[in-house]
Amino acid sequence: MSGTGAVGRAFNVFCIGQAGRLGYEAVMLAATFRAANPDFAGKLIVGEPQPGPRWDGDPRMTAPVRAVLDRFGADVVPIDTRHFGKTYPYGNKIEGLFALPEGEPFLFLDTDTLVSGPLASVPLDFDRPSASMRREGTWPQIELYGPGYGATWRSLYDRFGLDYESSLDLTKPDEFWERYLYFNAGWYFFRCPHEFGRRFLDYALEIRDNAPEELVCQSLDPWLDQVALPLVIHSFGGGRPGPELDGLDGPVTCHYRTLPLLYARESDAAVAALEEAVAPNPVKKVLKEYEPIRKLVYQGKGQKVRAMFDRDDLPRREQVIRNAIKRAGLWLR
Repeated sequence: MSGTGAVGRAFNVFCIGQAGRLGYEAVMLAATFRAANPDFAGKLIVGEPQPGPRWDGDPRMTAPVRAVLDRFGADVVPIDTRHFGKTYPYGNKIEGLFALPEGEPFLFLDTDTLVSGPLASVPLDFDRPSASMRREGTWPQIELYGPGYGATWRSLYDRFGLDYESSLDLTKPDEFWERYLYFNAGWYFFRCPHEFGRRFLDYALEIRDNAPEELVCQSLDPWLDQVALPLVIHSFGGGRPGPELDGLDGPVTCHYRTLPLLYARESDAAVAALEEAVAPNPVKKVLKEYEPIRKLVYQGKGQKVRAMFDRDDLPRREQVIRNAIKRAGLWLR
């Protein structure tokens, strides 16, 4: 293993690839990763769920998609799906950790991510895990007569024997969602994928199957991974990322989530990184099979979306952006 981060620790980069959209997104991630990190000697690993009773049909990527991933030096490894599968595909990012080499630090990236800068420029401290703060207050949803944020989160910390008080951001007011440790699971890292994965899986299954009564009115689909993640990170002595990690969700990585949102609100550098990395004909031949990529990237409709918005004055609510793109008939994903 090699590939050195700014704090001198070697690490692997990990994402999920699957039949359909995720396979094509994995190609875009791999293309931008290799363009921005040509000398990265570590492993780019794409976890692929395998056919089995928890999937309808075959979740594996097509041969052309796998061939392009191989072109970019990605290792495709099988994921043994024992607990989640089709009913909760976000579980791939939990169970997939066991497909990585044990004891080797990792950086997980959601597949709908572009890598537009050198990962070695980000000083990842693999002994202090963290995750993305590019999130909204999506969970919990507070009911009129139900428990508040504090009681809901405290019940989970108590369930796993964790110190609740030390997780709070005391600069935020009581019962304001940002006071409580909550991440987007678009990226996270740690010193060992198996160590992290075992705890992530244990916590997620306990919350899913035996949740505290304070969660009785709360939906865990699709939020289960994001509910468990802060507890896991806190349990290993990690927490909110400091400014040294601003390259993630910044000039080094871009978690765009959908291509229309990429063109609507992300930086010129991120859009250019994508369009340049996927321009070669062998890549284009595969990616154009997926309609949203064909129309938005190769036929230029993404630039029409881009022209609809001022990146310096975007609507505060994402739903407003989505609705405007839909009205224009350009919401393709």
